[in-house]
Amino acid sequence: MASKPGILTEWPWTCLGNFKYLVLAPFVCHSTYTYFMSKDERQRDIVYIIILPLLLSRIIHNQIWISLSRYRTAKGNNRIVDKSIEFDQVDRESNWDDQIIFNGLLYYIGYLMLEQAHHMPVWRTDGIIIIGLLHSGPVEFLYYWLHRALHHHFLYSRYHSHHHSSIATEPITSVIHPFAEHLSYFTLFSIPLFTTVFTGTASIASFGAYVTYIDFMNNMGHCNFELIPKWIFSIFPPLKYFMYTPSYHSLHHTQFRTNYSLFMPMYDYIYDTLDKSSDTLYEKSLKREAEVPDVVHLTHLTTPESIYHLRLGFASLASNPHTSRWYFWLMWPVTLWSIMITWIYGRTFVVERNMFKNIKLQTWAIPKYRVQYFMKWQRETINNLIEESIMEADQKGIRVLSLGLLNQASPEYMCYFLFEEKLNSNGELYLKRHPQLKVKVVDGSSLAVAAVLNSIPKGTSHVVLRGRLSKVAYSIALALCQRGIQVATLHEEEYKRLNAKLTREAATNLVLSKSYVSKIWLVGDGLSEDEQLKAPKGTLFIPYSQFPPRKARKDCFYFNTPAMITPKHLENVDSCENWLPRRVMSAWRIAGILHALEGWNENECGDMMFDIDKVWKASVDHGFRPLTLVTTSTDQSKN
Repeated sequence: MASKPGILTEWPWTCLGNFKYLVLAPFVCHSTYTYFMSKDERQRDIVYIIILPLLLSRIIHNQIWISLSRYRTAKGNNRIVDKSIEFDQVDRESNWDDQIIFNGLLYYIGYLMLEQAHHMPVWRTDGIIIIGLLHSGPVEFLYYWLHRALHHHFLYSRYHSHHHSSIATEPITSVIHPFAEHLSYFTLFSIPLFTTVFTGTASIASFGAYVTYIDFMNNMGHCNFELIPKWIFSIFPPLKYFMYTPSYHSLHHTQFRTNYSLFMPMYDYIYDTLDKSSDTLYEKSLKREAEVPDVVHLTHLTTPESIYHLRLGFASLASNPHTSRWYFWLMWPVTLWSIMITWIYGRTFVVERNMFKNIKLQTWAIPKYRVQYFMKWQRETINNLIEESIMEADQKGIRVLSLGLLNQASPEYMCYFLFEEKLNSNGELYLKRHPQLKVKVVDGSSLAVAAVLNSIPKGTSHVVLRGRLSKVAYSIALALCQRGIQVATLHEEEYKRLNAKLTREAATNLVLSKSYVSKIWLVGDGLSEDEQLKAPKGTLFIPYSQFPPRKARKDCFYFNTPAMITPKHLENVDSCENWLPRRVMSAWRIAGILHALEGWNENECGDMMFDIDKVWKASVDHGFRPLTLVTTSTDQSKN
C-alpha cells in the first residue's frame, strides 16, 4: 500500500478474495459456447476463444519466472541485490494476477465492441513491424515521462511508492501497482494494439507476441539476477540503447532517481538520467559466483502437493503453513508431471537462503517424497543422494550440515516398516564411510528432545509415550524418568524396547499401562486415530517426531512438531517450513545453526547426544524462543 493511498488504489474485485476469477466467467462461458455450439460459422471466431489460453499462458509464464528467480537468488550466482525478502513483501505482492484478470476483461470487452478485432489472421508481418515501431517510439517515450511524473512526491506518495516498497525485487514485483497506475499503463500499451486493429494490420501473432514481450521484459527486469551475457552487447553495441538488463533496472529500485526507462534505456541516455554505475553493476553481477554457505539444512519433499509449498513453487502457498487445498485436485496433471520430474531428476537442489547474524544459511532438498523413503528399492538411491550432498558440502568448505525429516531416519524407525537394514543411522553411516570429513553432520536430536521437554506443562507428574520409537523418543523417556516423571507406554513391545535403554533407577518410572487417563501425550509417527479417540477430553498431544499426527479430535490440543520461534535477526524469511507457522523453525534445522554459532567441533549423529540443557540454553541465548500452546492454537485456528 502507498504511504498516502490515492483514489482508485484498490482493485474493483478485491472484496471477492479468491473468487475474483469469477469476473471472467461470463466471458469465458460466452466465448466457449459461441465457438463450439454456434451453427453460424461467422460467429465461430478463434480470436474470441483464444483469449483464455493467452491469459493462462501469462500465468504460467510469470510462475516460471518466479521459480527461476527464487532458485537463482538462493544459489547466489549473478545475484544483484542482497537485501532480504520478508513475509510483508510476499503478502503485498500476492495479488500479482490481478493485472492479468484486468487485461482479460479489457480483451474480452474490446473484442465484443470492436468489429475490426473479429476474425484476425494468424500472421501479418506489417502489423508486427508497426507494433515494434510504435513501442520503441511513443510507448517508451510516454512511459519515460509518466514514470518521472510518478516519482513526483504527490503521485509517488499516493501511488508509485507501493511498487518501490520492494527494494530486493522478484519478477512479480514488476506488476505490483495500484489499480490507477495499471489503467495508465494499459492505455500506453494499447497504443500499438489499437493502431493495428484500426488499420487492419492486426494478427493473433502480433497480439500474443507483444503481450508476451511485455511480460518477459517486466519479469526479467525485476528477477534480481543478471542473465544477459556480455557477448550480446559486444556483437551489437547499440543494443544497450534498446534493451535493459536486470541490473540496470535494479538500480532504479535502489537509487530511485535514475534509470526511469521502460525496457529501452535510450531515453535515460537522451535526458541524462542514466545511473553512472549501471555498467559497473552489470559486470560485477555477471562475475558473481554461487554463494558458499556456512550451514546447510538437508530436507526433502513430503507429499505430492508439497511441490507447490516449496519456496520455489507458489509464493503465496509457500508463505503459509502447508495445508491441503480444495483446488489441488484440479491441478493433478501438474502434480503428476512434477512427480515424474522428481523421479527422473536425481540431484539435490537449493531451495532457500537465509542470514543469521554473520552465518550464511541454505536449505537443500532431495527430490524424493516421504513415501519413497519407505520403499526398500529406493533406499540405496536416497542414501546415495544424502551422501553426495554431504560430500558436496565438505568439498565446498561448508561447516555444518543438518539432516531434516527422514534424511536422518534411524534403524529403529525403519524396523516398524519391516526394513531389517539401516537407512543411515541418523547420519552415522556417512561418517564411517568418510572418516576424513571436515563438515559436521548434525541430526538435531538433542534440541528436539529439549523442545519437547520444555513443551510439557510445569507440574506434570505422568505422561503417555506413544508412537514409533526413535533416538529422540528414547532420550525423552530417559530424561523424564530421571526427573521423576512417570512415563506410561500402551504396548508391551514399546515398553520392552524402552526398558532396555534405561538405567535401572530410571526404569522405575517406566510403566506399562492400559489406562488412558493421562492428559499429556508425547506422540510419534504411528499414533492411530483410534488411540486418539481413547484419550480423555482436553488431552495435549505433543509430537516428538518430524511429522505431525493426523488430527482426530476437536476437543483436544495439538502442539507443533519440535520447533522454536526465530529471532528477528534471521533474515530473508519469506516461506514457512512445511506445516510450521511463519518464522517458526524446526528444532532439527536450528540445531545446525547453533552448531556453527557455538563452534562445536563434534558430529551429532548415530547414538551421539549433546547435553540437552546446554543445547537449550544456547538456543535461548541466541534469541530463539520456545513455542507456546497459544501460538500453536492461534495458527491452527487460522488454517
